[in-house]
Amino acid sequence: MVLDRLGSSLNDALKKVFRAPVMDEKTVKELVRDIQRALLQADVNVKLVLEVSNRIEERALKEKVPSGVSRREHVVKVVYEELTRFLGEKSASIKMEPGKKKVIMLVGIQGSGKTTASGKLAKYFQKRGLKTGLVCTDTYRPGAYDQLKQLASRANIPVYGEPKEKKSEKIALRGLKEFQTYDLVIIDTAGRHKEEKGLIDEMKRLEKVIKPNETILVIDGTIGQQAAIQAKALHDATPIGSILVSKLDGSARGGGALSAVAAIGAPIKFISSGEKLGDIEPFVPSRFVGRLLGMGDLQSLVDKVRDAEVKVPEKKARAFMSGKFTLTDMYEQFESMKKMGPLKGLLKMIPGMGYNIPDDQMNMAEDALKRWRVIIQSMTPKEREKPKILSSSRIRRVARGSGTTEKEVKELLSQYNNMKKMMKTFRRKRMPFFGKGLPTA
Repeated sequence: MVLDRLGSSLNDALKKVFRAPVMDEKTVKELVRDIQRALLQADVNVKLVLEVSNRIEERALKEKVPSGVSRREHVVKVVYEELTRFLGEKSASIKMEPGKKKVIMLVGIQGSGKTTASGKLAKYFQKRGLKTGLVCTDTYRPGAYDQLKQLASRANIPVYGEPKEKKSEKIALRGLKEFQTYDLVIIDTAGRHKEEKGLIDEMKRLEKVIKPNETILVIDGTIGQQAAIQAKALHDATPIGSILVSKLDGSARGGGALSAVAAIGAPIKFISSGEKLGDIEPFVPSRFVGRLLGMGDLQSLVDKVRDAEVKVPEKKARAFMSGKFTLTDMYEQFESMKKMGPLKGLLKMIPGMGYNIPDDQMNMAEDALKRWRVIIQSMTPKEREKPKILSSSRIRRVARGSGTTEKEVKELLSQYNNMKKMMKTFRRKRMPFFGKGLPTA
């Protein structure tokens, strides 16, 4: 999950509210100070921090609390609503019309992650059924075409480029002709700086020739408030339709980049983190704030499952929920989770799970999952289906084959048996999240 430090600080601030003996003016003012401190540490502009914190304080102290809602709950709701408003309030999306080709041009300064973002966007729309092509018009950076081609090959997305051609406009026009029957064409341009007049002029020419349906500015999330200066300079040269904020993973300054670009008018439509092509998501302020505050984001979790194409037959799902599953089934679940990304990011989408598990425990869990996958791979098909036959000699063989210890193999078997017992317990209790609708024995 992006902006871990900011999210953890905001979550801690809300925990203080719930632990406070009374919800009085002193508690509200302390909450506001904690929020100010968290936003400033995330490199958010001081003026914006004061604006949002003043609104939170005023509403929390002066608004009438609706009937049926406690003052604490009302204060949390105010924090959620004001932070959502602060980051754009309403989400914006790229609308695709069936049967109409759309051309998107990506621009940004050198090193902003634009080429990687091009590949991620292409993969994102390809997964949604659009026939997508990429065009590389970067004639300055050596290897730009090869990098884009390598990225796109992971998703079987075609790339057009002419490494020896110096006129980017010619490459763009020929690329559009090459992909004339495609639903979407994404144009990756050369990285530029607001002071480089030649590159800015080239961007203007490309925009005039290509006539893109939308120009997306890729902003590096690690640069903080400087994002606004870049965005304004490039917007003055070519109208920017929307923004994609990249490199948000582990960035302490990401709050500054998000708030800065949100303040210039062009909406943030995507955020990106990580190197995998699937590490991109639409920016929905309400969902994003929910995850920051530890409230979860179940809709994004559902979307991740869908994008990862995790398909479990109903019969197998019922067997799993009733505790009747094998190590083969368990392995398939591990593989599905791997497709959806790091365990930490997934847990942050579940309400109440976001910041309750310490990082060291989370890392240990990630390492354990990796070991268990290798251990199960080292078993025979019969051993996976009937783990009870794993005698001491078999465990010794599996440990040698997987490069682990006998203790770690036994640990996996213990967790497997515990999970089976847990699922049976959930089924008997008809737990709403896991076993809703399953017949009782």
